[in-house]
Amino acid sequence: MGHRAPRGIHTRPWETGHTLLAVVLALIVTVTVVDILAPPEVHLGPFLAAAPAVTASFAGPRITAGIGAVAVLAQAVVAIVRTSLIDLNHSFQLIALILISVFVTFFAHLRERHEKELVQLRSVAEAAQQVVLRPLPHRVGPLRIASVYLAAEAEAQIGGDLYAAARTAHGTRLLIGDVRGKGLEAVGDAALLLGAFRGAAHRQADLPALVTYLEGTVSSDLDDPGATGPGGTPTEAFITAAVLDVPDDVPSVDLVNCGHPPPLLLRDGKVVALEVRHPVPPLGLTEFVGPAFTAETFAFEPGDTLLLYTDGVIEARDRAGTFFPLMDRLPNCAGLTPQALLGRLRQDLLDHAAGGNLGDDAAMVAVSRAAPARET
Repeated sequence: MGHRAPRGIHTRPWETGHTLLAVVLALIVTVTVVDILAPPEVHLGPFLAAAPAVTASFAGPRITAGIGAVAVLAQAVVAIVRTSLIDLNHSFQLIALILISVFVTFFAHLRERHEKELVQLRSVAEAAQQVVLRPLPHRVGPLRIASVYLAAEAEAQIGGDLYAAARTAHGTRLLIGDVRGKGLEAVGDAALLLGAFRGAAHRQADLPALVTYLEGTVSSDLDDPGATGPGGTPTEAFITAAVLDVPDDVPSVDLVNCGHPPPLLLRDGKVVALEVRHPVPPLGLTEFVGPAFTAETFAFEPGDTLLLYTDGVIEARDRAGTFFPLMDRLPNCAGLTPQALLGRLRQDLLDHAAGGNLGDDAAMVAVSRAAPARET
């Protein structure tokens, strides 16, 4: 499963455009025929202005200009059949139709240019997402992994939620986090933490040393004099994070939790929250209690599934204001692969959220340990 999946099925744009264009041409033919057959005191020519105006809302300037020319030609045919081109009434209708066609063609040109700019910005955002939040591999050592990212805004590509995986000589290290705040500042903080994790996960000997390094990276960035908000006010950014180390040859997982929602372990249809006995504040705030990190070990046996998630999942509300019951939904996913598990949870989450809109970005990572291979 990739980062994000489409929230609905959309009609292809070219099919919709062709249908609307056929409707516009039918409108021109209908108005022309009816206007010719109408009594002398009835004039339907002004309705032809609707043709280029409607076309400008979905087509480019060339097609809009073409429809405008067809409408002007139809108006001229009506004038010739009913009276003449130099008739005062039809002359004013022709002049007005030409002016309207020119105006809406210019409007279509501006709209097309704006759409091109949006496409370019969206492509840049997608490229940035691939760099900042790289897709996780589906299989790492004995682990099978799946991930999903749901942005609160429909057109958003990246936000403050983050996750990453790194392979070491003895196992796999996982990170999931949530940056306080939104917007470009949150994306920058997420990129900072992800870069530090990818660079140090292979070098740090134990998990507490890795988290200490990550804390130092985040704190030093917050202490940077340039890290100020609007008006020069100091930033109050911090990052909740859970850092895990999953050995290849030991059925366990080591966890350091820095103010993040506890991972959930699914085993035999039962869900257990991996609550640490010594939690520490989020990264960027540990200076107030000292950087003493301790890894705690939990059983993670073959067949178990571990779910990492951000608070956007459990804080999603329905129309009645009820939070998403993740602990109650997870047992229904027993026996599913990580991809299938996240697919079901994602759909349940969107169905639960009011109107399918999340109040915050949401990220989930599912990890299962494969059973050891049998000797033949």
